[in-house]
Amino acid sequence: MINVDLEGPVINRHVYGHFAEHLGRCIYGGFYVGEDSDIPNEGGIRLDVVEALRALDIPNLRWPGGCFADEYHWMDGIGPKDERPSMINTHWGGVEENNHFGTHEFMALCELLGTEPYISGNVGSGTVREMSEWVEYLTRDGDSPMVRLRKANGRQEPWRVKFWGLGNETWGCGGNMSAGHYADEARRYATYCRDYGDNKLYRIAAGAADFSYDWTETLMKQLSHLGCQRAERPLYQAVSVHYYTIAGTWQDKGSATEFDTDEYYETMVKAARTDELLTGHSNVMDCYDEQKTIGIVLDEWGTWWNVEPGTNPGFLYQQNTLRDALVASLHFDIFHRHADRLVMANIAQTVNVLQAMILTDPDSGALVLTPTYHVFEMNKGHQDASSLRVDTPDGLPSREVGSTRLDTVSVSASRKDGRLLVSLSNLDADEDVDVEFDLRGGSVGEVSSRILTAGALQEHNAPDAPEAVAPRVHEEVSLADGRLRVHVPAHSFVTVEGTIA
Repeated sequence: MINVDLEGPVINRHVYGHFAEHLGRCIYGGFYVGEDSDIPNEGGIRLDVVEALRALDIPNLRWPGGCFADEYHWMDGIGPKDERPSMINTHWGGVEENNHFGTHEFMALCELLGTEPYISGNVGSGTVREMSEWVEYLTRDGDSPMVRLRKANGRQEPWRVKFWGLGNETWGCGGNMSAGHYADEARRYATYCRDYGDNKLYRIAAGAADFSYDWTETLMKQLSHLGCQRAERPLYQAVSVHYYTIAGTWQDKGSATEFDTDEYYETMVKAARTDELLTGHSNVMDCYDEQKTIGIVLDEWGTWWNVEPGTNPGFLYQQNTLRDALVASLHFDIFHRHADRLVMANIAQTVNVLQAMILTDPDSGALVLTPTYHVFEMNKGHQDASSLRVDTPDGLPSREVGSTRLDTVSVSASRKDGRLLVSLSNLDADEDVDVEFDLRGGSVGEVSSRILTAGALQEHNAPDAPEAVAPRVHEEVSLADGRLRVHVPAHSFVTVEGTIA
């Protein structure tokens, strides 16, 4: 049952956010090809990538990392390109980084995309002054040393940059800090990341890995006291967490394309634990912030497989199958249910790395849209929509996977601007399912539907088969007497849209 007139929390558009790190071919060869490239570009930025991502209405882009952020010194990436010093990217392949893609190039990319920048600052190897001056360089108007430097580099007006990450994975690659030590650092960095003019910063503290709830509690203690009803200290406005879906082990994560049904179901179990993750961190935060003024930011999520054979192990290049698409659709249903606390999520990563939206062929220059890309596109109507509660009094179809019971149907719904959007995933590898909703509280009409599926879970798109997994019109949907009936084939993702009178 869906009560279309009982609106829940708004689904923040930023949960459909993205992530671009100086890692493998994400930046160079992905977003950026240089001004001398034969590939159509503007200032070196690939225009075919921009066009594809604009179709997703991407709300934000996180940069420059990831682990790279905490060895990146932003002043090395400004000024004439031939004068920028190079560095070694020690985290990702030990390759030389020439810093040709820096602050101005990133901001130009965001302007082309029509998206908000999310900058992850260097806490691990940087200084408070360094990050403070970066904020000033980007966002201050008038006159100051950093403003004069920005103008000398060709940008007169300040940019608007709301989202700032106070480091990344400070429990690991971002400094190997303890929770208590980082909490003190976060307070210090947050103090000197200042608001200039009407550019109000949204500071995001580097949070936990997976289910480390003690890390979140340590950060929350900096803002409030247990059960305290007083206003929190406004040091940072959100706490991040990272969670990757890995069917195997960190040492052997499994193949992106060669997997059996058992591995598929284990993947879905791991993906479904995102709900447990967000619930656990939210429960900890509720003890210190009952009004939910502090947000959760899941700024790294997605599948992580072994790299494609023959590619650089440090570049994290993997294929993207229908299995990955269903991981994404399941995540979004979970995100929608946590709309009261989850304010942002960023898939890792946008181009050529991990669970990417886009793969670019280094030889031909061809661009391929992945199955995951299509889930983002089919679901974009949920951005800034009001979530709708979906009740299933008879329960959902499920199956045993090891010692875990997995719901094999996932669903979420929202309304915005007089339209209803329902998303359904059938995670069962073999069995179709018929789903029926009693739509109450409004008259729904003009229903249309699309489906994303393929003959096998392992199918994926490639330059010679760019639409092996692509959306098509779904005819097996009907609406009569306020009841919506949808046939959902095995291993498929379906969206249904309708007008609300």
